[in-house]
Amino acid sequence: MSVLDFVRSDLRGFAGYSSARTESLQGEIWLNANESAWANPADDSGGSRRYPDPQPQALRERLAQLYGCNASQLLIGRGSDEAIDLLVRALCEPGRDAVVVTPPVFGMYAVCARLQDARRIDVPLVDGEAGFTPDFKAITETALTNQAKLVFLCSPSNPTGAAIPLAEVEALARRLEGRALVVVDEAYGEFSDVPSAITLLDGFSNIAVLRTLSKAHALAAARIGSLVANTELIDVLRCCQAPYPVPTPCAELALSGLSEAALDLTRQRVETIQGERARLLPVLDAMAGVLRVYPSQGNYLLVRFSDAEAAFRALLAAGIVVRDQRAAPQLGNALRISIGTPEQNDRVIAALDKRKAAAA
Repeated sequence: MSVLDFVRSDLRGFAGYSSARTESLQGEIWLNANESAWANPADDSGGSRRYPDPQPQALRERLAQLYGCNASQLLIGRGSDEAIDLLVRALCEPGRDAVVVTPPVFGMYAVCARLQDARRIDVPLVDGEAGFTPDFKAITETALTNQAKLVFLCSPSNPTGAAIPLAEVEALARRLEGRALVVVDEAYGEFSDVPSAITLLDGFSNIAVLRTLSKAHALAAARIGSLVANTELIDVLRCCQAPYPVPTPCAELALSGLSEAALDLTRQRVETIQGERARLLPVLDAMAGVLRVYPSQGNYLLVRFSDAEAAFRALLAAGIVVRDQRAAPQLGNALRISIGTPEQNDRVIAALDKRKAAAA
């Protein structure tokens, strides 16, 4: 079975929009895209008057080098969100096809399914001694029974923190081969010691991997995400994508942010985050009013409180904003706390200690 069999039948031969930048033409005077002949007064370089390269080649090659894949296997988009949306729109026929998700988890999988009128089927994570983990037997049975087109896994999972062993991803992809595409969201992969599922692509056409520069690389505002998958699937999704998804200033910033010097500093900061995560977990876990701190492979910790509202307000009073997770399934008393600088983490500890002292 070809990976193209996962794609909606009406889109398999879809050519998409042919923009002025999709044609490889050369010339001195560019009059083919109805662009301004003059730069905007605020544009010192003058480059913004031209439409951008839809898939900037230098950035695409650099990202492929970073992630260990071929450039032809990589699609650049507006963060991981766009890739999620493209996958659901290109693979799921409205009102018929299904998407499997594992709550509590990143909400965009469900949002994109809803917008496409694709059935969302929940297979909840199991809260056990090791933290929240996927029920792979239930995921497999649910995907097969409901003829799901997509199975979204988040590793490390947001907001729960656990990473999925590569062997589990491989086993699921094998069981669903020819039946569903397994999408592994590795937005927080740089903080994890679990190898990337990209290493499985040569053996499985039904695996796709999401990566982003928003987290470890500190480029959230640039909105540069990548989908790494089978080349044929990448070609189809490119035809379904907006004509100019990557603004030139964002591509240039991202390329600079992936220089060897920048990557060295990013690696140092990742090590700092990992060290702070290890330091913060037992300190929080020992606090009065803390019911549980979940082990995490991401740059955050999920914490259950006996009084989550009081903890949230105490942190806010100290100028610290954390993510309230109480509306998420199974997380009615939980907050997600991102790992900050050592000084910021000390302020978190102090704010929660002050809450304890006030209660006494």
